[in-house]
Amino acid sequence: MSDSTHRTVLITGGSRGIGAAVAKTFAAHGVNVIIQYLQSHDAAREIAEECSQLGVHAWTFAADLRSRSQIQSMKARLDQLGLMPDILVNNAGIAHYGMLADVTEEEWDDMMDVNLKGMFLVTQAFMESMVRQRYGRIINVSSIWGLTGASCEVVYSTAKGGMNAFTKALAKELAPSGVTVNAVAPGTVRTSMLEHLEPSEQLALQDDIPAGRFAEPEEIASLIYFLSLPESAYITGQIISPNGGWHT
Repeated sequence: MSDSTHRTVLITGGSRGIGAAVAKTFAAHGVNVIIQYLQSHDAAREIAEECSQLGVHAWTFAADLRSRSQIQSMKARLDQLGLMPDILVNNAGIAHYGMLADVTEEEWDDMMDVNLKGMFLVTQAFMESMVRQRYGRIINVSSIWGLTGASCEVVYSTAKGGMNAFTKALAKELAPSGVTVNAVAPGTVRTSMLEHLEPSEQLALQDDIPAGRFAEPEEIASLIYFLSLPESAYITGQIISPNGGWHT
């Protein structure tokens, strides 16, 4: 599996932010790319076109990850095309900012459905082929808040903490089959998830980071790519947090 041209990565939430950076990073290294998205059709197609221009095959698929039937439909279409991802990047997720006292039951359920249930359903759908071929890489995009917790982001922190536990447990389950499972838990990354913060709040946040800046999506993507390599076979069950020294 060392030849990149024979590898295929499925990236959930691959139309923007970290997901888009991941897609382009893998494509630049000769890995074929499958981009899942929910509604951002034009953005997903644009990223796929950029990947294609790098000399790889790229596909886009719309699916609601809260729905087992939609995930199974996506998998069936991939099966028809003869596509069997040997790398899965569970990147799709949503955030929530606000006091826990104000969180509604619907907001709680949606957070868990997208960030945890979606990851579970996608992983369950695609890990079977990895186990069968005794090779695979599953990389979950978590958050520093899943490690430390964050005031006013209790629901998000809980979901990402659950993702970290899922990662550690599944890594033990799949290790005998040659499948690694890891999570990348970034600090603050320069994506649209920062839009709820005022410029002054962003500057104050930067001041708390020893590196003095936010991460760029491409920096997170490079770590995810490293964990996908055949040479990274002995790294599994790890929660790796690129955060500029913010949390050690």
